[in-house]
Amino acid sequence: MATVEITTDNFKDTITAEGVTVLDFWADWCGPCKRFSPIFESVSDQHEDVTFGKVDTEANQDLAAALQIQSIPTLMVFRDGVLLSRESGILPEKPLYDLIQEAKDLDMDAVKAQLAEQQAAAEE
Repeated sequence: MATVEITTDNFKDTITAEGVTVLDFWADWCGPCKRFSPIFESVSDQHEDVTFGKVDTEANQDLAAALQIQSIPTLMVFRDGVLLSRESGILPEKPLYDLIQEAKDLDMDAVKAQLAEQQAAAEE
């Protein structure tokens, strides 16, 4: 699947869609981002069932600030609207592939039940 451009306008709809979403936060001036981009594209080609998106932090500064992106590249992995992983720096192809597979293999009913328990405990 080709990567899609993520902006403030489509961010929420993208991450809450059913399935795994992997976002790459980057900037044009960032050397490590340029080195990570071919890795991200290669892995996206191997996972047609995953949504891959790129967030230009310069063009979407409000979104980057809201998500507290402090270094780039930063990678965020969501599944069914739940943030599962956040990694900063260049991630090699094999660990990125493994991270996506772990997200696919998760029992999301169990994850959502655990999140509900944590939220209920926090409200007490």
